Amino acid sequence: MATFTYVARAVKTDHRVEGEIEAENETAAAHILTERGLHPLDVKAKRETPFLRRFTGRVPSKQKVIFSRQLATLVNAGLPLVQSLNSVGSQTTNKPLKEVVGRIVTEVEAGTPLATAMSHHPRIFDNVYVSLVAAGETSGTLDKSLERLATQQEKDAQILSKVRGALVYPSIVMLVLLGVITFMLTTVLPSVQNLYQDLPGVQLPLVTRLLIGISHGLTHFWWVWLLIIFGGGYFGGRYFRNGPGRPVLDRLKMRTPAIGPLYMKLYMARFARIGGTLIEAGVPIIQMLNTTADTVGNIHVTASIKKATEKVKGGKPLSDSIEGDPNFTDLVPSMIRIGEQSGSLDSMLSRLGDYYENEVDSEVKSISTIIEPILIVAVGVIALIVVAAILLPIYSLAGKTSSF
Repeated sequence: MATFTYVARAVKTDHRVEGEIEAENETAAAHILTERGLHPLDVKAKRETPFLRRFTGRVPSKQKVIFSRQLATLVNAGLPLVQSLNSVGSQTTNKPLKEVVGRIVTEVEAGTPLATAMSHHPRIFDNVYVSLVAAGETSGTLDKSLERLATQQEKDAQILSKVRGALVYPSIVMLVLLGVITFMLTTVLPSVQNLYQDLPGVQLPLVTRLLIGISHGLTHFWWVWLLIIFGGGYFGGRYFRNGPGRPVLDRLKMRTPAIGPLYMKLYMARFARIGGTLIEAGVPIIQMLNTTADTVGNIHVTASIKKATEKVKGGKPLSDSIEGDPNFTDLVPSMIRIGEQSGSLDSMLSRLGDYYENEVDSEVKSISTIIEPILIVAVGVIALIVVAAILLPIYSLAGKTSSF
């Protein structure tokens, strides 16, 4: 998909419209504009590299929560949708969101449903957002759907913040440790080598010679190390994010002893929370499963949800469809079965989401408690090796001197 800038005229209002659109080519872009009730005047490719596109047009979760709540309040107050969108768009401080809201207003004025207009901007409004807005428009409860969206986004932000927060301390420690080690290898050890290289008969210990070799590589071939780090990070990121390594990475997340239980609970919390929100808004269960499959964040859990969707289409209950699946915890089908039998699947999924969110919080605290002593031991061992590499030659030289 490429990004195109366009100038068009709205067929119904005859207003001049400018914006951006994603399509396969210029012809496809013009066709999409025509379907939206716009007469394209000029369509051309936007000069922007894929790398930059990843960082432009992003909207923080907090901004989307504020947008959803403000729009819900205005719609609930009885203001027309276009006026509500214009009002919220003028108040937002995020430039990409402001631009997208302007394009959505143009499409809504041309007769496009709000959910359809939002679906044209998947980087900002994901499948969950579009599905809830569509359900709200269909049932006439758009304000309530937007409130559910804001609550859902806040929950997602909180749970991700807890997981990321657990990684802040070890990350800082590792960065400081790498900085200290680099300083010792590039500054202190070369001085040790210069001190002893002119002394006859002095044989440096093995650990000192090894670290001096590493020091030599860092000081004389630093550009090679930079290429390895940045090249490995770039190609490794592509390999594990969207390439053949994605299934391997997602499987490791679920099966690694230390972090596996945390990620499993995180995926279950996300599945239950999003599923409960969608069903509560009136989204059919098949559509709910398709939407959660795209947003759960793990390729193996996604495959299990899609497999369960096919079974549900065949008339099998959801609880039976996922029971025994290793990518779901045992509690999930049990709770869903109770919800199906009692006719309160939405509330049961919401409770399940609350439970696993609390479990994630507890798991994060446990991991943080375990990581701290491990880091202390690791720092101690590395410091011991470096100090030994510096002091052992001194003791060796002192021993030779005393023998004379």
